[in-house]
Amino acid sequence: MEREQLQPEQLQQSLGETARSARERLGLTQAQVAHQAGIAPNVYGRIERGGMMPAVPTLRKLALTLGISADALLALSREDVAASVEAPAPQGNLSPELVQLVSMLRGWRPAKVKRLARVLKVLENAPDDE
Repeated sequence: MEREQLQPEQLQQSLGETARSARERLGLTQAQVAHQAGIAPNVYGRIERGGMMPAVPTLRKLALTLGISADALLALSREDVAASVEAPAPQGNLSPELVQLVSMLRGWRPAKVKRLARVLKVLENAPDDE
């Protein structure tokens, strides 16, 4: 399955709808969320209406204020991204053959993986078989 690529306008709209739902779930007004996040109420209103994308520090403040993850605000699912740097990479978009291959490689020593990477680079540059 191909990952859904949101256009910037769609992402802004989705973020605003998610923020509004989270705010309403908490029973807060736009002014209360804005105050707690340290932004102007009219700016927060524009974010909720999908009229602007917050800067990363503001996005973080909003996630904390609204009690939801930035992933939720950005319309990312567990299949899209790993929960942390330490977690295994998501495999939602991989074919069954690739999932099997990744699973096999997890048990390999680093030197063996490095050799395989060299072989794959050679194959990548080889002409495609027709």
